[in-house]
Amino acid sequence: MKDGLPIGYVSERTGLAVSAIRHYESEGLVKAWRNAGGQRRFERSDIRRLSFVMIAQKLGFSIAEIRTQLEVLPKGRTPTAGDWRRISEHFRAQLEARIDALTRLRDDLDGCIGCGCLSLERCRLHNPGDRLAAQGPGPRSGPGRVVTDVQ
Repeated sequence: MKDGLPIGYVSERTGLAVSAIRHYESEGLVKAWRNAGGQRRFERSDIRRLSFVMIAQKLGFSIAEIRTQLEVLPKGRTPTAGDWRRISEHFRAQLEARIDALTRLRDDLDGCIGCGCLSLERCRLHNPGDRLAAQGPGPRSGPGRVVTDVQ
C-alpha cells in the first residue's frame, strides 16, 4: 500500500488490538502519520517492529528497554537484517545473563529451602559475600528490588 497501511490492516497482520497499537504508538515504539483524510497510516516495517515488541515483552523486556533498542533503528528506511541483528545481539547478552542467574538459582535452591534467610551473610543467592552490609544496617532488599549480580 503506497500511501501507508491503515491501523486495521496492521492489527490484522500483527494480531494486536487497535487499542494496543495506539498504546505502542503513544509509547514511541511506532510512529504513524495522518493521510489527507486524517486517518492513521503506518509503514510496512511497523508490522515487524510491533512483532518485535510482542516477542521482546514475552521475553520479559520492559517497554523502556524495547524503546531504547528500537531508537537505534534507522529512520526513513526499512530496517535491514543487519539492523535487527544488532538489536538481537544486545538482547541475547541480557538473556544469557538471566539464564545464568536462573541456572544458579535452580542449582542453589535446595540450600534455600527451609533457610528463611536467617544468615544473610552466607546467602549465595540473596546476598553473596554479605555485600549488602556495606550499605548499613537493616533490610537493603525487598519486593521489587532484585539482586541481579549474584556470583
